[in-house]
Amino acid sequence: MAENTEVVVIGGGYAGVMAANRLTQRDDVSVTLINARPDFVERIRLHQLAGGTHAAVNDYRKVLGERVRLVVDTVTRIDATGRGVELASGGTVGYDYLIYAVGSGSADPGVPGAAEFAHPIATFEEARRLRSVLDAAPATAPVTVVGAGPTGIETAAELAEAGRTVTLVCGGPLGPYLHPKGRRSLAKRLAGLGVSVLQGPGTKVTEVSGDAVRLGDGRELPSGVTIWTAGFGVPDLAARSGLSTDTLGRLLTDETLTSVDDERIVAAGDSAAPSDMPFRMSCQAAGPLGAHAADTVLSRIASKRPTPIDLGFAGQCISLGRRTGMFQFAHKDDTAKRLHVGGRTGAKVKELVCRLTVKQLVDEARKPGSHTWAKGEQGRRLLRAQRRETAATAEQSV
Repeated sequence: MAENTEVVVIGGGYAGVMAANRLTQRDDVSVTLINARPDFVERIRLHQLAGGTHAAVNDYRKVLGERVRLVVDTVTRIDATGRGVELASGGTVGYDYLIYAVGSGSADPGVPGAAEFAHPIATFEEARRLRSVLDAAPATAPVTVVGAGPTGIETAAELAEAGRTVTLVCGGPLGPYLHPKGRRSLAKRLAGLGVSVLQGPGTKVTEVSGDAVRLGDGRELPSGVTIWTAGFGVPDLAARSGLSTDTLGRLLTDETLTSVDDERIVAAGDSAAPSDMPFRMSCQAAGPLGAHAADTVLSRIASKRPTPIDLGFAGQCISLGRRTGMFQFAHKDDTAKRLHVGGRTGAKVKELVCRLTVKQLVDEARKPGSHTWAKGEQGRRLLRAQRRETAATAEQSV
């Protein structure tokens, strides 16, 4: 191997930036970060961008280490054999190691009319377009938010607090991740904001038109602006490049986050599927996964054996407008506890988490290798054991 090691990171989100900064621990490693946008997007603030309360972007000069080279372009193909990535601009960037951190975006709704009439909010461009649509819509126009997860809840609350008439269509239970106690508190707060919450059987959207949303139970809701937050998808770059992926398109890796096809390719963030058991898509997982991906590459450069990922969760933050919020505490295996914090305290915790998420990147840029995170390997071992048991049972029944 050459004296200098070239590492390319695809994707400049939470995972990609963390990985790029951490790689600069070694002076003999050159790091190139390739991202389609010239600015760092605070994805967990996109509902605020849509609501007009935050720009949701930061200058890369703030969050990236000085030794990281930023290339603003889109990777169209990974040539694993030739160790290079092809760019939309026509160029090629070679690598010794590649970190695949392309993140996630909106999923195909698969519902008639949704792609044409509903507005997704999973990317900066989508949130900005939605902001323009809302600005152009009459203040009295009914808004329908589809999706019962954090993005849908936060978007509904943000717009309701701004005076919009909002209906949140869950397609199932409200906040399925939450403990029932936290879910009741959440429903009470949404009711206080004037959000009409439709949950349970029959609330799955079956059709979207320019001025209405139809539900599985036959109801038709008037909707001047329909916002789609249900589900996430990942870019198909790995699959198009001939690499193994899971059913959603995430890069299949082992527990060190190394591609099952090529030890020179390591994945991080929402686009990684270690042992085909991906972590919950979240910034809470993205930072540690990015750091661990960098550690895996650095271990290989040093001719050391990489270690398996060990990540524990703390909970989930949900903002409910600018004045209140919720923090749902969780066990390290990412299952909800009974305990949650709400009200103004919940809002302060949420805002603190948003700021700390950026601060962690800044700190890693200034002092590479400093980022640490909660461990939770016991829960991971249980998941692997359950998978082996399920596989064995299925094999015996054949």
